[in-house]
Amino acid sequence: MSAETQDILGVAAAWKRAGEQVALATVTETWGSSPRPAGSQLAVTASGKMAGSVSGGCIEGAVAEVALETLRTGIPQLLDFGITDERAWEVGLACGGKLKVFVETLA
Repeated sequence: MSAETQDILGVAAAWKRAGEQVALATVTETWGSSPRPAGSQLAVTASGKMAGSVSGGCIEGAVAEVALETLRTGIPQLLDFGITDERAWEVGLACGGKLKVFVETLA
């Protein structure tokens, strides 16, 4: 675990202790061109705070939306963005990379 990952987990834990609902998104797999390596994390609160990064650009926004949905439903999700996925063009993966992100609530 990198120091950066530890910082994101620390921020998320502090938000949780302060009474926030927190979702955690973690890059689980990459292939080809990907701006963030596996293990990169993004913490999102129900009130809209964010810390960390799983990719940048439009993917970050899509992951944040799913994080908010996960906070509402409590159901974890595995997101798959890739060159064969029509959504890849929508969220900015036209460079040919693939990325999987697991989103869960922080208990």
